[in-house]
Amino acid sequence: MGIIAFIIVGFIAGLIARAILPGKQSMGLMATTLLGMVGSLLGGLVGSLFSRDGRLFELRPAGLIMSVVGAIVVLLIVGAVGRRRVHA
Repeated sequence: MGIIAFIIVGFIAGLIARAILPGKQSMGLMATTLLGMVGSLLGGLVGSLFSRDGRLFELRPAGLIMSVVGAIVVLLIVGAVGRRRVHA
């Protein structure tokens, strides 16, 4: 997958993750894109553990789903760290 496709998939995964999770996430377009890209990497690595073909960076429907799941996990972690920082 090329870098442009990776950025686009990251942006879409970040938008979907932000739409799925309730609450207010104060992020701009760049932060949403970075969230989705990190989530895509995380989801891709976890998904490759269960894949037998060894193709890590290919655009597949299961990869898109794992990108969204990874972005949700990253968003939850960022939210938990942000709450601790505010209350501490």
